[in-house]
Amino acid sequence: MKEPDQDTGNKPLQSFKELIVWQKAYQFALKIYKETGGFPKSEIYGLTSQLRRCAVSIVSNIAEGYQRQHLGEYIQFLSISLGSCAEAETQLLLAQDLNYMSKISCDPCLVLLKEISKILQVMIPKLKGK
Repeated sequence: MKEPDQDTGNKPLQSFKELIVWQKAYQFALKIYKETGGFPKSEIYGLTSQLRRCAVSIVSNIAEGYQRQHLGEYIQFLSISLGSCAEAETQLLLAQDLNYMSKISCDPCLVLLKEISKILQVMIPKLKGK
């Protein structure tokens, strides 16, 4: 799907990798993988796995939706990413309250996640208006 992005005006994007929301989501996924590396081994199939899958879901659904041939599909995949943002926020708060992450390491993740969510919350209605 060749959609104009907020940064490029009317110039169509050549790849989902040019989407700022994808770039931020990709950074979020990398950050989550690094942060969850220090979680207790007993959480490898629990919160560690859930949070990693959630972070990967956010960035992957943005990419997959962009590649779809129909605008409705793109919007649906962005909506799934937005839902995964809420899921990730919940899991980050759990990780912090369980003392798996310090506030110092959790807060930057939450800030980045909020940025991603805000972009998606603007993109979805704009795309629905087309």
